Parts: sequence; C-alpha cells; structure tokens
Amino acid sequence: MRLVILGGGESGVGTAILGKKKGYEVFVSDFGKIKGNYKEILLLNGISWEEEKHTEELILNAAVVMKSPGIPDKSPIVKKLQERGIPVISEIEFAAPFTKAIIIGITGSNGKTTTTMLTHHLLKSAGLNVGLGGNIGKSFAWQIADNKYDSYVLELSSFQLDGIINFKPHIAIITNISPDHLDRYEYKYENYIDSKFRLTMNQTEDDYLIYDADDEAISNWFKTHTTKAKLIPFSLTKIFSEGAYIKNNKMEIKISQEEFTMDTDHIALEGKHNMKNAMAATSVAKLMQIRKATIRESLSNFQGVEHRLEKVLKIQNVQYINDSKATNVNATFFALDSMNTPTVWIVGGVDKGNDYNELMSLVREKVKAIICLGVDNKKIIDVFGNVVDMMIEVSTMNDAVQMAQRLTEKGDSVLLSPACASFDLFENYEDRGNQFKQAVKNL
Repeated sequence: MRLVILGGGESGVGTAILGKKKGYEVFVSDFGKIKGNYKEILLLNGISWEEEKHTEELILNAAVVMKSPGIPDKSPIVKKLQERGIPVISEIEFAAPFTKAIIIGITGSNGKTTTTMLTHHLLKSAGLNVGLGGNIGKSFAWQIADNKYDSYVLELSSFQLDGIINFKPHIAIITNISPDHLDRYEYKYENYIDSKFRLTMNQTEDDYLIYDADDEAISNWFKTHTTKAKLIPFSLTKIFSEGAYIKNNKMEIKISQEEFTMDTDHIALEGKHNMKNAMAATSVAKLMQIRKATIRESLSNFQGVEHRLEKVLKIQNVQYINDSKATNVNATFFALDSMNTPTVWIVGGVDKGNDYNELMSLVREKVKAIICLGVDNKKIIDVFGNVVDMMIEVSTMNDAVQMAQRLTEKGDSVLLSPACASFDLFENYEDRGNQFKQAVKNL
C-alpha cells in the first residue's frame, strides 16, 4: 500500500513514521522547504521525500494521501488526486484506527486550545495515562507510533475535520463558532459551521457531545440537524437538568445523576469565556470519573495558555498583555471584554474577512489608542479612525511596544490582540507573541 504525505511538517512526519511502522510504502512531498530536523528524522527512518515540488508520477500512484491541514483543498495537486478518486484524508483520520485509546476531540473558533490544555491538565493530574495532540504539541500519529496512551485529548481545526471519513471521538466538544478562515470555505459561513460539526457525525448513542448552548451558530445548527451522541450543554445564562451552568457565582455540573459544584472565584482562569472553557473541560473530567477534589485542585492551579491573555510584565504600573493567539475578531472581543483599565490596543495583520464593527462598543468603552501593526491597515483605520483619540501605524513589534509605552499612563494596559493572522510580518502567532514579550522586556 502506497501512502503519500503532502506536507513535511509535524503532522506529515508523524504520519510518515506511523505509516512506515504499519507496513506502508511511504513518500513525503512538500511544495515548500522541509525543516532540517524533520529531514533528519525522515532519513533516519528510511522514508523517501522531496521538497519545493510535487512530482505527479510519485504522488498520483498513491492508495491513500494524507494532506497536512495547511494545504488548501483547491491546490492543483489535491484537485488531481480527487479527480482520480484517490482518498485524501487528514492525519487524525489516518492515525485513529491504530489506537484503542479513548479519544476526546475538541474544536471551536475560539477557546479550543485553552479547553484542550485544561482538559489534559485535569486528566493528567488525576493520574490518567493521557496524550495531548492534534493541532498542538506532538503529532497524534507520531504519538500512536511511539507511545501507548490510554486516552488522547486532541485539539482539532476545521481543516483537520474536513479530512475525516470514519474518525469518531468518544467525547466531542464544540466550544463556540464564529466566522473564521472563511477564505477556505468559499466565504460561506454555513460551510465553516458544517465543517466544525463533522466532529460529531460518526458518534453513536454511547458517545457525548459537549457544546455551548449560548452560541447562536450552534443553536441554529441543531434546529435542522441531529446527532446520535448524548448532549451535554454548557451556558452562562441557562440552567439544565443535565449539563453545566453558572448559578450564584458557582459553577454547577450535572451529568448522569452526579453533581459537581465549585465557586467561580477559586477557578484560576479569568473572564466569562474562560468559565465556559472550564465548564467544558470539567464535563469531560466528570465523564472520565475523576474525583471531585482532584478537579477542584486542578481548576485552581491551571496556568493558562501562552499567547492567550498572557500577562507579560507590569512596567511603571502599566500591564502588558500578550494575546497574540487572537487571530480573529471573536477572540479579540473576549480579550477587550476582559479589560477593566484604559487600554492601548495593538491590532492588525492578515485579515481573514473580518467585520470589526462587532468590536465597536468595546473599543468606545475601553480603548484610548490603537496601534496598527500590519502591512495593510486600511480596514481598521476606516472603522475606528473617528472612534479613538489616537491611531498610529507601525511596521515592527519594537515600534509598536515603544509607541504603546509613550501613550500610556499609570493604571493603563497595553493589549496585543491582533484579530488577524500573523503571516504578513511574522512566522506565526507564536513568533508574534514572543517578539512582543521580548520588546516589552527591552523597555
């Protein structure tokens, strides 16, 4: 069986290693350059590869093709494979049949990384033998090749879900849905929503779907679609006989006749959106029968996620906050909503079809100055130019941070929450966040 892998990054190399171990004839093809450390691993494992091209005669003879999530469906080589009826799947679809572990799959436009990390933290703290993968950390396929975990917590993007056929998590979470990546979905929001709900399409009556009952897109989907999975909703405003909710500053979770309560003041994560992430993760912990005392302790000591509302430093009584992971408007909405001091907001990057008007009321209320850090800032300037007293364009992170320092007074905050992708000026959102942190330390 010939397995061809498009993309020689983390998921591609992980799939190659698992494929080789399972007896496939493996070939890796990357249209860009393959990083040195990945090349070494491919060579060590005797896996053939090519870079900076896709050689059709070496690809179109595949029995199955694993496509890395970054490669769009409309790329010419993918179209040719589809025309020939060769299955093009994602890493999780390829890898899942090779493990008997319990799979917890988490998707959503925002909050999925925090929810994934928190869920993993809850299960690991309880002593479970649990892996963390998908969109973060080590490749899921690679872990299956190397390790014997009893369960996996996977963060799954819509691109990974587009490439599944039979993949089925035992527990699925949809944190929320807001317009994102619409450039990959013909600019149709409903296509993106359907993509997220692929997470539950193969679930049975023995499986669970945990979801945000306050989310409009999710509620609308349920009006015209169904899933066989048992439903566990969570909400900040509604109360359920089966599900998770907040009542009198307490998080309450009721699942199969069992109850769990905890004061929200004792939960380490701050902000309304994080209460939802905590409810989703705790629902998993309850389904996995983790002791209440362990859950309480884990929720109170969780450190949060790097580049997500990460407090960097306080300088001259000004708090600098790194929210580089906010790559869409909805994520930035949560960030601005959680600010309770006058804020200098650093925003901008590659716009994925953003509607900035959704932020208007928060900007009016909380933002004293805007620093645009992007190659093309026209849309941001058009929307907010008359709303804030000060609007400045810069092209480097150092300039952004130094300018922010000049515009702040004691008691203010500086928030990097770009609402955009980072690829115009940075390698990725981590690079952007790390440059911000370094620039703040250099002040």
